[in-house]
Amino acid sequence: MFRERGFDGATLRAIAERAGMGASSIYRHVQSKEELLIEELAEMQEEAWTRFRAHDDRDRPTEERLRDFLDVQHDLLVADRDLTTIALRATTKTEARVARRVLKLYDRTIGLLMEILQRGRMKNHLARDVDVLETARVLFHVTNGARIPWANGLVGDDALRKSVHQAVDLLFRGVSRDVVAAATHTPTRSTPVSPPRPAHGDVAPGA
Repeated sequence: MFRERGFDGATLRAIAERAGMGASSIYRHVQSKEELLIEELAEMQEEAWTRFRAHDDRDRPTEERLRDFLDVQHDLLVADRDLTTIALRATTKTEARVARRVLKLYDRTIGLLMEILQRGRMKNHLARDVDVLETARVLFHVTNGARIPWANGLVGDDALRKSVHQAVDLLFRGVSRDVVAAATHTPTRSTPVSPPRPAHGDVAPGA
């Protein structure tokens, strides 16, 4: 219905009629068109996860797996631009019922990202003390933020994909095991180390 008539032309009454429901029946499930759009995004996300898992190798580097999952999401979003752009705009609505559905969708997205990150920590692709929940939240908010300009027609499909990839790259410069190890390395033999200074009243060696 949204695809046929656009957001403004598709009323809840018309949607109910298409579904073989009375107007009063649909209002027991949703009270705004934005709620239906969030459900569309939720279904799209589950489809992205299903497609990703169908060909995923869980032993691959975590950065590659994250990028692949986000690419599958991207392909589904751009495949139905008219629907997904108005659905993404709907996520910014502050009406309470819409907001609750948006938060539920966001929590599910973060959970899927966290599942990939947890596997990466088990495989020692990440530092052992990395908080995978916070990492998933950061990745979600950065990638979701990149999609808002796209939804408003400010950037194209390729620019969106590039922004998402850059977000993953930037994140991994800070959480990959090698970077953390390099940041906490001990001084080598070539690093000069000053001898301890004598305490007050002590006699320095050779005095």
